[in-house]
Formats: sequence, structure tokens, C-alpha cells
Amino acid sequence: MIDSRRIRLDRIASAVRHAGVSREVIIGPEIVCEEGHVLAVRILNDKRVYNQVESSDGRLVPLRRGDVLAGVLGARRALRGYAGDVPGSLRVGDTINVLNLGGVLGRCTASNPDLGPPFEAEVLGAVLSFPKLGDRVGRPAHIRDRAIPPAPSLECSTPLVLVAGTCMSSGKTVAASEIIRGLARDGRTVGGAKLTGVSLRRDALSMVDSGAAVGLSFNDAGVVSTHEAEVLPAAYALLNELEARCAPRVIVAELGDGILGEYGVQALLADPAIRALLRCLVVCAPDQVGAWGATAILRSDYGLRPTVISGPVTDNAVGKSYIAGELGIPAWNARREPERLVTAVLEVLDA
Repeated sequence: MIDSRRIRLDRIASAVRHAGVSREVIIGPEIVCEEGHVLAVRILNDKRVYNQVESSDGRLVPLRRGDVLAGVLGARRALRGYAGDVPGSLRVGDTINVLNLGGVLGRCTASNPDLGPPFEAEVLGAVLSFPKLGDRVGRPAHIRDRAIPPAPSLECSTPLVLVAGTCMSSGKTVAASEIIRGLARDGRTVGGAKLTGVSLRRDALSMVDSGAAVGLSFNDAGVVSTHEAEVLPAAYALLNELEARCAPRVIVAELGDGILGEYGVQALLADPAIRALLRCLVVCAPDQVGAWGATAILRSDYGLRPTVISGPVTDNAVGKSYIAGELGIPAWNARREPERLVTAVLEVLDA
């Protein structure tokens, strides 16, 4: 058996931040192959693209061959990125992949040609946690250790603006950030949340930079990547926490991935407690087919209608005229017409 040993980390990924990991850690050979457990790995190759990791403070920093990284085991199902799973077993010396910028680790099952193959990394061991002062025997660290606990029910009563999309990179974060900026400038205290997706701090930080009093993501609830089984307790926990921390007048929540993805968006759209708070539904789409499809699915599966449509489909008059004329829904571009987008949201919030 390999003894536990002390090592120094070069990089601590943002997905790990609730595990209480410092630069110097003790690692052990017994690896629990379950989502959320923290590993120390050594990067084995250099990459020219998608060659960074988001650090615990939210900065993107380069990853180089030889760097020792603290990452977290998890799955990813990205249409325009890497897909991968948590291996059934791992030993010290095995090879694993870095699946996203947040430092999620798993075995890659599919990659995107624009990104090239993912980083390969040698498993050095499980990062150990010593929760009690004076403990000599550590236990495998987990990102739930210092996270917001899951909530069995939704106690929050704050009106909710949901920003959903047809897929990743459809303009959701830009739309959510501009809506938050406009609502904050209107004098409203705004809470921001990223309720689904795979761990990355960037979107919640963008919400804070745009004027949200507090910005949280599912990672703050100890979740690496969301799925149907745990998305509701994590979402309830975040919404309850936002109301308790900043007493917002409105919460703007982004649903990462798409309404047909595998991150649990469907469970949130169908949940009676979430729907009871829903005042405004913003949908982002890349083109007319996406806008039509999202509208049809929301109507047929959930009895919902978008309040406004944004995203690349609204980049010029072609998409906007289709949405307004054929779908009968307002269409405003978050980059070029943020004021009009915010006005559409305010109209339904104040109705």
C-alpha cells in the first residue's frame, strides 16, 4: 500500500473551492470513484486551445504539462465541448481527463473537433480532509464539505426570472447579466443564480459584476454537474439562500445547457414550486428553428410561453421579424438592445 504523503498544488480548480483545499495537501491512495470527490492529478500534455483552468478565485490560468492540479470527479454532457463520466475505479498512476475549465475530472467519451483532445492527467491520489483539529487520519475531501446543504422544500417567495436556451452558447449568460444590470439600475435588489450545468464559477461572477447582490451556482450547493435526481434540492437550496442573504426583490436564474439537455432543466420547468415563483421566461436561441422548437416544446410539454426571445437569432432583423411575426413573441438582442430586453422583463414583473 502507498502511504499518504504531502504535496504542493500548482492549481486549485474553482469546482473544488468548497472542499477547503489549500496549496499544500495530504493525499492518500484510496480513491472513492463518485462525483464530488477531490483528486490531485499531474497534467501530462500541453494544449494550444482549451488549455486553461478556472482557479478558485474565478481567474482563468494556463495549465501546462507537469502542473499539479486539484480537480473534482464528475460527469459532463456538453454538445459543444467534452463529454465524459466518472470511472468505475481508479488507482494511483491511472490516467484521467480534464473535462471542463472548472476542473471537472473524468474519462472522456466524446470530444469536440474545435477543442482537440482533452488534457490527460496522472492520478496522484485522493486529497484528504481533516475536519477536526488534531485528526491524524484524513478522509477523502468532497465539495459538499463546506457547501450549502440541499433543501427538501422551496421556502423562497421571491419572484423569479428564468433564462433558458436551446443549447450551450446560445446567449443565456449575456441575457441574464444584462437583465440583472437593468433591474439593478432600476433600483431593485437582485439575486443571481446558475441552477443547472457543469461546474464553472464564471457565470455567477458575471451576475455579480452586472449588479446582483449575491450570485450563486449549483456548485455552491456541493453539486459538480446537475442531473434530474438532485437538481431540485440544489435549486431549492440556492433560492432559499439568496432570499436569506440579500432579501432580493427579484431573482434572475440561468438554466445552463438546453431545454432538451441532460442537466435536469426539464425537472425545474415542470416543478410546481418553481413555477409558482416564475414571473418571466426568457428563451435564447441561435436561429429561427431553435426559437420555433423551444416555443413549441415549452407549450406542449410544460404549458409555458416565452415572455421574450433573445440570443443570436435576434442579431439582426431577419430573425427578429420571424419571431415577432410568426411566433407573436417580443424579440430583443441582449448585446445591442439591452434596454428593450429589460423593459420587456419589467413589464411582466410590474404587471
